[in-house]
Order: sequence, then C-alpha cells, then structure tokens
Amino acid sequence: MRLESSARYGHATTSRAGQVAHAILRIGAGLLFMQHGVQKLFGWLGGMDGEGASAELFSLMGLAGVLETFGGLAIVLGVLTRPVALVLAVEMISAYFMAHQPQGGFPIQNGGELALLYALVWIYFLTHGAGIASIDSRLGRRENTPGGYTL
Repeated sequence: MRLESSARYGHATTSRAGQVAHAILRIGAGLLFMQHGVQKLFGWLGGMDGEGASAELFSLMGLAGVLETFGGLAIVLGVLTRPVALVLAVEMISAYFMAHQPQGGFPIQNGGELALLYALVWIYFLTHGAGIASIDSRLGRRENTPGGYTL
C-alpha cells in the first residue's frame, strides 16, 4: 500500500486505508458511546435498569448522559473533536475511579474495562484529531493537524 504524505490527518505519513480506519473508529465509537447517553437521558434502549428508567437531569448520571449523548454526537460529526475528546476522557476516567475501582481488583473484575477502553479511545482522538469525513476537516480547523491545536 502506498503511503501518502498527509500531516493533515495526524501523521506525516498516513495511508488512505489508515485515514479511513481513523474515520470508522471515530464514527463507530461515537455512535456506541451515544447509546449509553440515551439510556441515561431518555430511558431508550432499555434505559438504565432494563425497564426504561432514566436519570435525573441534574445529577451525576444526568450529566454523564448529556456528555455521552451530545459528546458522542460531536465525535460522530467530527466537530471540535479534540476538546470534546478531552472532556469525554476525563468523564470516563472519573467514572472508573468513582464507580468501578472501589469495587477492587482488575478492571475486568470490577466492570471498569469499558470505561477505561473509552478513555483510551478519546485520548487517541485528543492527540490525533478528527481525521477525514469530519466537520473539523471540512472547515480546515487547525485542531485537526498534529500539534496544531492549543487547549
């Protein structure tokens, strides 16, 4: 596969396949993350308890629902990707230490592996930007280039 010089998408040399995979990861992770948010906010997809329960809007779970729904949407669209990814990574690390780590053991034992995996994904987008097929790239935002965005 031929490598193209394209610093715009996160690396000095990123193949077209790598750019497409980057976009697929961004869109897929954002859509999956949104499902957690709509469960909390609207009780959709079984809600928080499997029977359609939703969180109080002005609670930690309500805040998590807002971040997951609308932060996930921003990630899918690729808009303000780096700052949104930072907020979502902090949310997931906080969720891990508040809800999972006190249960002890390794993440696989305390149910925290998904929170940590999402945190790692959001850190990737924080450091690499939105990539192709994003509003950020369409607008030519500097945060879509490596080292081009200052928080």
